[in-house]
Amino acid sequence: MLSKFFKRSFDIIFSLFFIIFVFIWLFPVLAVLIKLESKGPVFFIQLRTGRNNTHFKCYKFRSMRLNNDADKKQATRNDHRITVIGAFLRKTSLDELPQFFNVLIGNMSIVGPRPHMISHTEKYSQLTDQYVVRHSLKPGITGWAQICGLRGEVNNAEAMLKRVDADVWYLKNWSFLLDLKIIFLTFWITLKGDKNAY
Repeated sequence: MLSKFFKRSFDIIFSLFFIIFVFIWLFPVLAVLIKLESKGPVFFIQLRTGRNNTHFKCYKFRSMRLNNDADKKQATRNDHRITVIGAFLRKTSLDELPQFFNVLIGNMSIVGPRPHMISHTEKYSQLTDQYVVRHSLKPGITGWAQICGLRGEVNNAEAMLKRVDADVWYLKNWSFLLDLKIIFLTFWITLKGDKNAY
């Protein structure tokens, strides 16, 4: 219980800091660029799988043109649906910034397993019993799997199994210092450039 208290307290403080000092001035700039390039809302809102296999609305900046495949087809390399500003947002992970509001609400954490589309949860939960273990934690904006190079498109069962193994490892080895390490490495990899960010 003490660990949960510290993790939740850190989530609230970190997300408030980010929203007040970064999001509040960056949002108008990105909103204008998104609206100028293509029709549609600034935010992309999608149901994702959360803790205890519940569903929640996950917020992102819209990085694609409006399409009918968003809830069942992941972004792929050179995906024609992705806009120019969307490609920049995805490459720099700026499209994920609205998820700090998910953290503040309490259905996400700064660090944890990435939330999957419901269609992926239904599909890949048949692969391994370990898959449901990842849902004992709140999903995160970033996670151990992401800094280990397991980010982006999941196009086969082996890729998903590797991601699940990384999520289970995080669950078993969690500590506050590990969360700080993951956050630092996330910023570092983003600055350096992640080949799987597209």
